[in-house]
Amino acid sequence: VLANMPSDIYRIGGALGFMVDSAAGVPQLLGAGVDAIILDYLAEGAVGLLGRARQADANAGHAPTFMSTHVGPHLERVAAQGTRIVANAGGVNPAGLAAKLRAELARRGLPLTVGCVSGDDLLARLPEFVGTPDMDNGRQLPANGVHSLNAYLGAFPIAAALDRGADIVITGRVVDSALTLGLLIHRFGWAQGEWDLLAAGTLAGHLIECSAQATGGTFTDWDQVEDWANIGHPIAECRADGSFVLTKPEGTGGLVSPATVAEQMLYETTDPQAYIVPDVVLDFSQVTMRQAGPHRVEVAGAIGHPASATLKVCATWD
Repeated sequence: VLANMPSDIYRIGGALGFMVDSAAGVPQLLGAGVDAIILDYLAEGAVGLLGRARQADANAGHAPTFMSTHVGPHLERVAAQGTRIVANAGGVNPAGLAAKLRAELARRGLPLTVGCVSGDDLLARLPEFVGTPDMDNGRQLPANGVHSLNAYLGAFPIAAALDRGADIVITGRVVDSALTLGLLIHRFGWAQGEWDLLAAGTLAGHLIECSAQATGGTFTDWDQVEDWANIGHPIAECRADGSFVLTKPEGTGGLVSPATVAEQMLYETTDPQAYIVPDVVLDFSQVTMRQAGPHRVEVAGAIGHPASATLKVCATWD
């Protein structure tokens, strides 16, 4: 099947949806022969925990499971297959994790290049933000007890790292979908201002960012989902025109249908005409989903609007 895959299709797998998600995703997707794998570690609460860890140990603040559990055990296979890895496992200390990864690669003699995306950490600028009202309840950000203060960055720094030859990219706080969009910008040469393409890539990233949620893991009609213990992780088969098919590895459990995919599209969203990320404002109100084969859903119709002039910032505090 992989030998017959058209060269214009770029296959990205979503292996992880939170910091202690299943260890099965990376080896499963490597076995499916995907071109790239994204791993999303950073729920907002996780950033707070990592910030607290950094306060206790300046060398901490990144997700330890990246090296111990999720990617570390498979670095030889990643190198052999040429699979690109993009992960926000850097938390509040991406440079620290990148340094540990580089040292481990050198120890094993693996010729992989590591890129690091930073610049999101605003904790040193905390005095500028003290007193800022919370967007939901109006309570002011205090001067004390703040563990983390991070802006959400976009996809173009990830693409830049890949353009410079990175095989693995470690980031801090980026929007979840940027992990995928950065790969697509690099692969297809999409540019800033190509709003519909950036919107399509953002939608693909949003659908696979939460691991097996899109393949039936949080499906309302759970009784239709088979073999949860061997659930397949999502794969986005993407083309340069922004079109893509969502699927999963052959021989795995789970379910990929317009209903499972649509539920993930609506996950953690508010305005369906304005899903705001740093690189584009995604309008998914006209998106269509078509069953294109067993566990294959063709997704089309994402509309992009110009990016906002500001970035979202999240703070955590006791």
